[in-house]
Amino acid sequence: MTTSTRAARAGLLDAHLDLLVEAMLPYRAAEPLLARWGTELAGILVGGGRLLVAGNGGSAAEAQHLTAELVGRLRDDRQPLSAIALHAETSALTAIGNDYGYDEVFARQVRAHGRPGDVLLLMSTSGASGNLLAAVDAARETGLRCWAFTGPAPNPLAGACHEALTVASPDSQVVQELHLVSTHVLCEYVDRALPTALAALAGQSAAVAADRGVAPTGPPPATPVAVPDLPVDGPPADEPPDPLLDAVPDPSVDALPDPSDGLPVDGPLGDGPAGDRRPVPPLADPGPVRAGVEVVVDGIDPAADGHREDPA
Repeated sequence: MTTSTRAARAGLLDAHLDLLVEAMLPYRAAEPLLARWGTELAGILVGGGRLLVAGNGGSAAEAQHLTAELVGRLRDDRQPLSAIALHAETSALTAIGNDYGYDEVFARQVRAHGRPGDVLLLMSTSGASGNLLAAVDAARETGLRCWAFTGPAPNPLAGACHEALTVASPDSQVVQELHLVSTHVLCEYVDRALPTALAALAGQSAAVAADRGVAPTGPPPATPVAVPDLPVDGPPADEPPDPLLDAVPDPSVDALPDPSDGLPVDGPLGDGPAGDRRPVPPLADPGPVRAGVEVVVDGIDPAADGHREDPA
């Protein structure tokens, strides 16, 4: 019985709930799949992997709901987990759609953000969207694992992905509602598996460090340097003499004249007797010394009481 027929016989709410109840009975069989996905996803995300999610229309909203639960939190506080909703990057989405066509809006982002070992989860009520099928092709080429939430099987998207959770209902609204339930249950299983995944990651890191013989971190110990003992009086005995310091004065060489004796009268170096010397006049007092940079502005020296210097 279709939704319109049910609505004609009963109220809209009752008709919708009847369809939901019918779909929920077979949907209960999805729990083992969601539990396994949650455990696998927890290990991938704590190990540095990433979840890419995409959908169209209402499924886009469902996909973005999933990434919000992982980057934020579902119930209890925990570390953030890497999850990206590809349709939420509107500038990239419209640029790719404009330049490469709408079928490539997700595939090109998968090639940009996806790494081998990551997971691509696609949501669709029909399972026939061309841009989602192109994203699966790009994910397989890149080495990602592909999962899907879809409507009734068989459908092209469920067949293209590695695994799919299909909802057996002809009504797209019911399919999306059970996709939301699947989102919450999947995140619950991720949170439940996180402690085990973190412990396994810590054990793997410790094993790798032991195999490599990694030394404890920190600066290396200081190496002592031997310093030879020097005698107190003078240099070491085996040090060669310094010819300049140890030279013996030659008595045949006249000592340099004492400036206080005056300057010779004859010639610059003096040829006359030692007595013919004229005294050196004392140097004039230069006055106080001014340190720094002197600045003269328009011929006025500020250090000379502001008087203009007379030209020579």
